[in-house]
Amino acid sequence: QVHLVESGGGLVQPGGSLRLSCAASGSTFSINAMGWYRLAPGKQRELVATITSGGNTHYADSVKGRFTISRGNAKNTVYLQMSSLKPEDTAVYYCNADGRSTMTLNRMDYWGQGTQVTVSS
Repeated sequence: QVHLVESGGGLVQPGGSLRLSCAASGSTFSINAMGWYRLAPGKQRELVATITSGGNTHYADSVKGRFTISRGNAKNTVYLQMSSLKPEDTAVYYCNADGRSTMTLNRMDYWGQGTQVTVSS
């Protein structure tokens, strides 16, 4: 089993900052990339940012310049530093890990339980 545990969500005023953390655990899964997605009421799930094991990053246009994704020294840990937050950033943020089973080499995809981010005055 692979488990993703997220933390760092909460309530923040517009213009404020939050830092989300995610840690993946599992012994038969090789992670190639990790990322953050978000889901707001009435909207489809949106890709926020991704980072590969080599450090390549990708951001949604809506967050570019405001959010920064990074991985810890332990490569199964990923962070999302969110700055200049806007009300439209309000959503449940989900951590994602993409990789392969070290036993079967099959493509694997795992998701965390989500953490609520609310941007409001």
